[in-house]
Amino acid sequence: MPLFPHRIPNVVHHVRVKDEDGNFEWTHPTSHEIVGRGKNIIFSLPGAFTPTCSTYQLPDFEKLFPKFQEHGIENIFCLSVNDTFVMNCWAKDQNLKHVKVIPDGSGQFTGSMGMDVYKDNIGFGVRSWRYAIIVENFEITKQFVERGFMHNAEDDPYGVSSPQNILDFLDGKEYDAGGEQLQLNLSDGVGSEDKIG
Repeated sequence: MPLFPHRIPNVVHHVRVKDEDGNFEWTHPTSHEIVGRGKNIIFSLPGAFTPTCSTYQLPDFEKLFPKFQEHGIENIFCLSVNDTFVMNCWAKDQNLKHVKVIPDGSGQFTGSMGMDVYKDNIGFGVRSWRYAIIVENFEITKQFVERGFMHNAEDDPYGVSSPQNILDFLDGKEYDAGGEQLQLNLSDGVGSEDKIG
């Protein structure tokens, strides 16, 4: 059974951003610098440009952002084990105005969360299991993890981490809490080999 940190990890992300002249340059912010304090949502998915992520999850978070603002959510971040070039291209392709993308090319954030899984059966290598978290001042206050957490899963469950389900939780309605009850790990950045059976 996976262990879940009580705080989001604080790793370095390698990001390409435009400077004042419109040229791209490398920056190396930490997770905490990107997310900042306040009440935010981070959702993580198997890969940019993949069907479920591009057709439902990312565009629905973008579309429903005003609803999340009504609940005090300041930012929504989409994280994936992809490099910054892929994530920037995907954000442009999706015409994102509200959701911000975070590249986790080396999987350090994902591994520290204990959400890294092998997807060699479809040629993806190590990726993130699909999940979402509500974060307040870096503390994880609520988690929405898709069922069936395992290496080389034959399917890609989606529903628990959908924006609609998270909004139901925030609205005080009946919602899908997900599968396995994850244990809280009170130290950050524990090796993922301890988290995946």
